[in-house]
Amino acid sequence: MKFSFHKKITAIAFAAAALAPAAQAENVRIAVIDPLSGAFAALGENQLKSWQYLAEVANKGKWAGEHTLEFVGFDNKAGVQDSLSQLKRAIEQGYRYVAEANGSGVAFALIDAINKHNERNPGKEVLFLNHGAIDPELTNGKCSFWHFSFDSNVDMKMQGLVNVMAGNQNVKKVYIIGQNYAFGRSVSKAAKEMLAQKRPDVQVVGDDLHPIGEVKDFAPYIAKIKSSGADSVITGNWGADLSLLIKAAKDAGLNVNFYTYYAILKGAPTAMGASGLDRVKFVGVWNPNNEKFLGKDIVDGFKKKYNDDFTWMQAHSAVTMFSKAIKEAKSTEPLKVAYALENMTAQSLNGEVQMRATDHQLQQPLYIATWSKVNGKDVKIEQEGTGFGWKTDKVIPAYEAAQPTSCKMIRPAR
Repeated sequence: MKFSFHKKITAIAFAAAALAPAAQAENVRIAVIDPLSGAFAALGENQLKSWQYLAEVANKGKWAGEHTLEFVGFDNKAGVQDSLSQLKRAIEQGYRYVAEANGSGVAFALIDAINKHNERNPGKEVLFLNHGAIDPELTNGKCSFWHFSFDSNVDMKMQGLVNVMAGNQNVKKVYIIGQNYAFGRSVSKAAKEMLAQKRPDVQVVGDDLHPIGEVKDFAPYIAKIKSSGADSVITGNWGADLSLLIKAAKDAGLNVNFYTYYAILKGAPTAMGASGLDRVKFVGVWNPNNEKFLGKDIVDGFKKKYNDDFTWMQAHSAVTMFSKAIKEAKSTEPLKVAYALENMTAQSLNGEVQMRATDHQLQQPLYIATWSKVNGKDVKIEQEGTGFGWKTDKVIPAYEAAQPTSCKMIRPAR
């Protein structure tokens, strides 16, 4: 009887030990606060699907160990007040992580609200995974321990664009057009300053800011560009504002080169079609037609699942590093995850990336690419069924893309 009793106790102990890891495993929910309705809904939905697809890949591969990731959309309608309302709603529902991309103005507001929440609620902190709001001030004067930027900022990208333009002696007159909010203003500022440094002979013949998400017909702006005599246009426009700008340029027969940040994203490729051939460039953190076609399996899988194009590589870097941080921290607590993220290096689809501890700005290579015909060689992957894709012109190493920071990071006690 005594032997049987001990045998039962031992069996129970082994069963408990076997079940312990499963009991500790958590489903980590991340609130994706971005536009899912209105003018920018198509882009927001594509980005949310990118997060969710990569979560499936990460969960299957146990990137975060036994923990799983779940990304849930919270529609902010691209507005600051709606974003703050959705942040409050997410926190009330128990979310400890939020992600946002579309709007630096939104990002500034979220950082401020999260900082205040974390000060008032020790032990219940929230961490912000920024995957696309890229005003440089977010990782400079407004930097926060609770904020990590997985996209390259305006200055990093503009440096790449201007270096390409500086080497082209056909660039003589430049027109700058952008959305009238923090990001659009920072693009204009960086373009003028860097052109003056690299090509002081180039004339800036126009500098327009328009209401974000409100312009339905860009014909008047295109007429101004035409009359200015510009040979090149720099724009940070994204979403519908870029698609409509390019469509208006095509309709008016505007024969200029476009230097963009986001022509690779949802809607712009269809708007360009053949009219953008060899004339539209973008600077970004990845090109599906990269030198080794890294990420083609994700592109193909995403296309099969959603019948949509995977272009938002920022989500890949974020999921990779966030998962690794959870695993290394042996915790899902934001404070411990944040410290694990600092100085972390990882392999993403654009090579090795590093989260700089000084300012929480991801250091990574950048790509300059030109809208080109699919040729089965260096342009194998088309976009939006157009028969065109992006040909890589140049890969800028992370150390060349890097910019200094004025961030004075205040860190909480571990």
